[in-house]
Amino acid sequence: MNINNVLGIIFSNSYDSALPELTGVRTMGSVPFGGRYRLIDFALSNMVNSGISKVGVITKSNYRSLMDHIGAGKAWDLARKRDGLFLLPPFSAAGTEGVFRNRFEALRGNLDFITRSKEEFVVLCDSHVVCNLDFNDILNAHIENDADITIGYTTGIAPDLEDLTALTMDDTGRITGTSLCRCGENVSYSLHIYVIRKALLERLINEGISSPVPVDLERNLIRGNVNNLKLFGFACEGFVRSLDSLQTYYDVSMELLNLENRNALFNPKRPIYTKLRDDMPAIYSPGCRVNGSLVAEGCKIEGEVENSILFHRVTIAKGAVIKNSIIMQDTYVGENVNLDCVITDKRVVIKPDKTLSGAPNFPLFIGRGIVI
Repeated sequence: MNINNVLGIIFSNSYDSALPELTGVRTMGSVPFGGRYRLIDFALSNMVNSGISKVGVITKSNYRSLMDHIGAGKAWDLARKRDGLFLLPPFSAAGTEGVFRNRFEALRGNLDFITRSKEEFVVLCDSHVVCNLDFNDILNAHIENDADITIGYTTGIAPDLEDLTALTMDDTGRITGTSLCRCGENVSYSLHIYVIRKALLERLINEGISSPVPVDLERNLIRGNVNNLKLFGFACEGFVRSLDSLQTYYDVSMELLNLENRNALFNPKRPIYTKLRDDMPAIYSPGCRVNGSLVAEGCKIEGEVENSILFHRVTIAKGAVIKNSIIMQDTYVGENVNLDCVITDKRVVIKPDKTLSGAPNFPLFIGRGIVI
């Protein structure tokens, strides 16, 4: 099947409430991750690497940093005269008030964009999932099964996310039952990756518009159609993680310090693209010590860094010791500072001789621009 016959749609704001510390000033899609990436880079790169050349990104709130990051889509080869990247507005359809409240209302508000697209299939996904997938595999399975909707899922401990769907499947992969996930149970749960024919999606949206009660994508279009449509599951394998809290963000980030995990996520055959920055290489001063860490361009290190992730242009002054921490862009760590299990947002300043410590199961967070 020609993957160029597929329209991609990414929800940039889904589950913002799960990570309020980092989404208070930005969307989930623009949350920094892994030293030089944003979370939306994974969804965008998965689509581009699969040959999808038309992608709509649905925005909602706090999307200035998202717009600054993705721009016209040049980093993902989506800055094109035809097709390419489309930033879709956050406002609901005519007859409703304000911005959309859920995924269905977002799709309803952008029905005109979907209708005008000429592609036969649509791939929908969120921004809170960190993974490296080939959507060709999902599409091919969708066609082979003659499915109405194919849902990408993984099996494991269910994350603490609102309205998350657990799937029950038969030996062929057809979904025979669904239920609401309970946090902590071991189940096969939806990653909110959907493949569906555009004509069927349009029909379901129009049926939802005519409904006298509010409609939700998961509750009504997915769980409500198990007996009416052919729903199939597709197991997404490899390094697949759903972010549901600051703790999970910290844990998944720390997993990247393991080379095997890093190679699984940043597969050279399917690169993860991001906005390019013309920063100088990191500077390691004489006497500094860096061990088991990820260090982005533009950093200046005079102290010690161990088992940590440093984003662009971080300064670690002489005598400072950074362990098990995530230090975001443009943060300055003064002389003789000790940090352990700390997450700093962008442009934090920590003055000399401070000691700040969290724990692996309770990292200390410092908000953007705070001076300590």
